[in-house]
Amino acid sequence: MAPGWPGSCRLAAAEWVYFTSGSSGLPKGARHTDATLLAAAYGWTLQGRVGELDGDVGSMAFPVAHVGGIIYVMSQLISGFPIVLAEAFDAATIDLFRQHAVTMSGGSTVFYTALLAAQRQFAATSAGPRLLPSLRVLKGGGAPCPPAVYWAVRDEMGVTVAHDYGMTEVPMICVASPRDTDEQLANSDGKPIPGNEARIVDGSAVLPTGAEGEIQVRGAAVCHGYADPSLDADAFTADGWFRTGDRGHLRPDGHVEVTGRTKDLIIRKGEKIAPLELETLLIQHPAVAEVAVVGLPDDERGERVCAVLVTRSDASAPSLDEVSSFLRAKGLMPQKLPEQVEIVSELPRTGLGKVAKLALRDKFSAS
Repeated sequence: MAPGWPGSCRLAAAEWVYFTSGSSGLPKGARHTDATLLAAAYGWTLQGRVGELDGDVGSMAFPVAHVGGIIYVMSQLISGFPIVLAEAFDAATIDLFRQHAVTMSGGSTVFYTALLAAQRQFAATSAGPRLLPSLRVLKGGGAPCPPAVYWAVRDEMGVTVAHDYGMTEVPMICVASPRDTDEQLANSDGKPIPGNEARIVDGSAVLPTGAEGEIQVRGAAVCHGYADPSLDADAFTADGWFRTGDRGHLRPDGHVEVTGRTKDLIIRKGEKIAPLELETLLIQHPAVAEVAVVGLPDDERGERVCAVLVTRSDASAPSLDEVSSFLRAKGLMPQKLPEQVEIVSELPRTGLGKVAKLALRDKFSAS
């Protein structure tokens, strides 16, 4: 454990309460202490190599009241690098990034795709190759980052995406290093930070490396339960591990790959379908800018698969048949194909950019 690592000392239990996004249920207040937040901040700073280069300038263009906000502020104090603060991400934020030569930024995956869309518009209308020439690293979490997004940002923006894995209850579970290989960065969500342990479980059985199941975590960055203590029994195992509600597996290289939310699994005629599998393929469609896949109630099937798409500004919206043909060409099994495709101008999101899938289910259930 590194000198000064917060897990090596006892800190006063000054309580912080941060509420979950409520994207898949009612918001819950997670109780943190100085020690849990500092453990997450140190893990993000050191393992993520945040602010390590002379001249690094960070930015935070998301709500400072979010748990990620305090982690970013703590990281800035740990490393001493300057940060550019913006109340929210919009077109003016890009001007701020250019003005202050921001080298590191991030948020959720929607932040990456918004910058990518701005880069594409810039490339189409300008002789310059890069919209943000100083930018070198994007870090974030809170939502999956498909490999296609990683490669597009690297190839079109010249920027490395080092995507992390965390949640309100455990602000940093795993952190990626910009020095990881392209394969690791594109296909995993980093390694557990020092002070955290992760395991994969199916029921009561702890699974070996490579096997998929529920991700559980314990350690220095885990919250001390909820403001409503009646929620704790379902959230923690008898031996003290936090149930993340995410599915994934441990890789032989120590990285964790998250494959989706347990609650998001679509069960159609007994077949379990992971929305992330379809989303990872559909984001590769040349007409698709953003995608969310949800299960909708269906009297015959139990649930039907609905793909909600935001199309690129220079493309026509694909039909259901075109989407199905594209997915089959990518190797998707026919029993996982969507029965419904919806085109929207934007996806509903929470304050930090996570897709509000409950809102999509409500909107399209009656369609």
